Amino acid sequence: MTSEILRSSYSKACWLSAVIAISLLGGCSSSGAFIATRFDPVTAVTITYSQTPLMFYRDESGRAAYARDYVYMGPVEVNRSGTYRYYLWFGIWNTMQDATTADARDGFEAVVVFADGEPLPLEISGWTPAAIGASESVYMKPVASAADAYYEVTVDQLRIIAEAQDVRMQPSGPQERFYEPWDDQTSAKACLVEFLASSVY
Repeated sequence: MTSEILRSSYSKACWLSAVIAISLLGGCSSSGAFIATRFDPVTAVTITYSQTPLMFYRDESGRAAYARDYVYMGPVEVNRSGTYRYYLWFGIWNTMQDATTADARDGFEAVVVFADGEPLPLEISGWTPAAIGASESVYMKPVASAADAYYEVTVDQLRIIAEAQDVRMQPSGPQERFYEPWDDQTSAKACLVEFLASSVY
């Protein structure tokens, strides 16, 4: 009788362990219409990011016909065992075929995001995912030659950007002209709002 009870208890424990394991695996990566979350098995951080980043451009037709510089900008939340840090990812590229990744980085060591005219100065945290504690890129590069850049921000700064009607971006360096929003940013702004709604702060 005792052995049957032990076998029954052992079976229940195994079943419960399996259910917990399946639940945990299911939580490792999830995606929705606005935000996505995934677990980085190498660095043991959980990363949440927007499905649609904001997009900015700067006309450079004076250098070549149809030449443009582009910047994609998306929020990132990094959760390391309950410690949360926030970043803005920039995907920097242009339509000039001879431009290198190093060229694309020029002026992006420091940038200023303007939200309804309010300047939000940002300093570069790093050019690789390691800067935020990740083992691989969070966002897919718009083109293979694009440069990644990560800037640490606060949730309040992200909220200011999300609530602004007019968002522009200005890098430092010799060409300090503004990057303007590309076309309609409704979807990207909705993703940013949902990202903030899912934040723990």
